[in-house]
Amino acid sequence: MATEPVGGDALCHLRLMQLVSPALPIGGFTYSQGLEWAIEAGWVQDPESLGDWLEGLIDESLGYLDLPVLVRLHDACVRRDPAALARWGKILYASRESRELRAEERQRARALVSLLRDLAIAAAVDWRSELLHCQAAPFALAAVHWGIAVEACLLGYAWAWLESQVAAAVKLVPLGQTDGQRVQLALAAQLPAAVARALQLADEEIGAGAPALAIASARHETQYTRLFRS
Repeated sequence: MATEPVGGDALCHLRLMQLVSPALPIGGFTYSQGLEWAIEAGWVQDPESLGDWLEGLIDESLGYLDLPVLVRLHDACVRRDPAALARWGKILYASRESRELRAEERQRARALVSLLRDLAIAAAVDWRSELLHCQAAPFALAAVHWGIAVEACLLGYAWAWLESQVAAAVKLVPLGQTDGQRVQLALAAQLPAAVARALQLADEEIGAGAPALAIASARHETQYTRLFRS
């Protein structure tokens, strides 16, 4: 029996799933964002402490920095404003407090820009220099190119971050796969509220306050043994 071709909103959802997939070849699985040192230091050692750590980052960093900046990056791509794209990308990059976190932004941005170029997204070539400050910039470009609405873009970005952090913890603590799923299930329920808040923030309200993350990331730079790049 013939079926109607997939299109419209359904295709946008599929494109979002592709964009946030761990299979996306930008090396996201190689970064722990300081979590590896937090585990080494005993700050995170079980599902409860992992949940506390990630909940704090959602409340104090992701929701007040990454997501509202992503709103503005998405808008800059919609308006085809490379100057605004560069400005907000630089703001996000400058907000990273350790060498490793800044390097991750640049490395993942470069990898995603190269991928989007190879997928024939012309703006990835035209705006290459404006896109290289942070990974959220090419993420926003891909979302706009594929017709992904800003709210879905933010939810996907937040989900990808949460999934990556839980996957790292499963390897490092270590946690059982089921424990990891429980943490992910509980914290995913907080992401829609974080996205809704990010959509309402004014420019002057944007900023992160996560000193433990900065300390963990800086200490990770000289950790004796490690599995992750950051």
